[in-house]
Amino acid sequence: MKLRLTLLLVLAQAGLCTAAQAQKKGSEHWVGTCGTAENLYAAPRPAAAPAAPQSAPIGPRGFVNQTARMMVRASIGGHRLRVKLANAFGSVPVAIAAAHIALRGKDSGIVAGSDHALTFNGKPGCTIGPGVVLFSDPADLTFAPLADLAVSLYFAGESGPPTAHSTGLHDTYIQEGDATAQPALADAARTQSYYYLAGIDVLARGAAAAIVAYGDSITDGARSSNESNHSWPALLAARLAAKKETAHIGVINMGIGGNRVLRDNAGVSALGRFDRDVLSQSGVKWVMVLEGINDIGRGATVPDETVTADDLIAGHKQIVEMAHAHGIKIVGCTLTPYEGAGYARETGEAVRDALNQWIRTSGAYDAVVDFDAATRDTVNPKRIRAEFDPGDHLHPNDAGYQAMADAINLAIFK
Repeated sequence: MKLRLTLLLVLAQAGLCTAAQAQKKGSEHWVGTCGTAENLYAAPRPAAAPAAPQSAPIGPRGFVNQTARMMVRASIGGHRLRVKLANAFGSVPVAIAAAHIALRGKDSGIVAGSDHALTFNGKPGCTIGPGVVLFSDPADLTFAPLADLAVSLYFAGESGPPTAHSTGLHDTYIQEGDATAQPALADAARTQSYYYLAGIDVLARGAAAAIVAYGDSITDGARSSNESNHSWPALLAARLAAKKETAHIGVINMGIGGNRVLRDNAGVSALGRFDRDVLSQSGVKWVMVLEGINDIGRGATVPDETVTADDLIAGHKQIVEMAHAHGIKIVGCTLTPYEGAGYARETGEAVRDALNQWIRTSGAYDAVVDFDAATRDTVNPKRIRAEFDPGDHLHPNDAGYQAMADAINLAIFK
């Protein structure tokens, strides 16, 4: 009798564990559907298209009685979201008087009936101190995978020089006054930067998770067409969304133009920003690393900053260790060819080749994506293929970014 009772207790506990595991697997949790790697403020980049009559641009005091409407592409869709704002590089608190989110329509317009006022602890605005990250309260908004969303922030007073991301690849509209709820901003100035917008999370179920694309301008999408979503992370998101078995996986682009592994340059180094830009992302399960070409190129032109292959390999090893310490799978991506670029040197090519060989063969990374093989010229492998070269011999064009996205084996993420 005692043995039977013990057996029943064990079976009951096993059943409870199984039920708990099933509940956990099916429970809702926050997952990043998009993101921007924040950086030091730079002067706004003008939009590529000719603009309509423009209001005053951002001045030395930052935003003053202005609304910034920013357009972002989601990766995974859902019915409930929250917006992540950050003042990562500000030296003073910034007050946001009003914030809205909606489905994007055409240009600066929003889809009728989709506008939602955001709140922060039940209030219509918030103040973000220097270095602080704030999430909005959850908002109900149904949006499809790969949907375009519009986030509008109103700054009633002076913001100071804003924390920003300068390669938005979507137009941002800046208009005088509180225009957060307006259907369109007809007289707005335009830039291609994001301001204080760190990302958007979606409430997702089950195995939903995110990939962080971590790198420099080639991850950021430099030289891809504006408003086309042709960075390789955006194209990867489209590939994932097209397949039922991977449609639950989001992609967060954390590329910064000019970024380096070992030293600060355009933004904090990859080693220095890993906690903020990777580990802090909601639902992150994988990180893809494509970084090092700026360390090599800068070292070729500034002798005091010369790097060896061993230096870069040591940096990559540290990134791998940080990811693994937090249970994140990490994918190493080989550096693409750059012969003919302004900072290309034979000594640098030797470093690039040695780093790529280590990425391919060391086994340090959980998986490898060979972007070098996907983009190099068949006759001269030191140079990017002519049909992928926009003219600077460094960044791919739209076709080159497509080749990079197509080179990623989606089985890595299953």
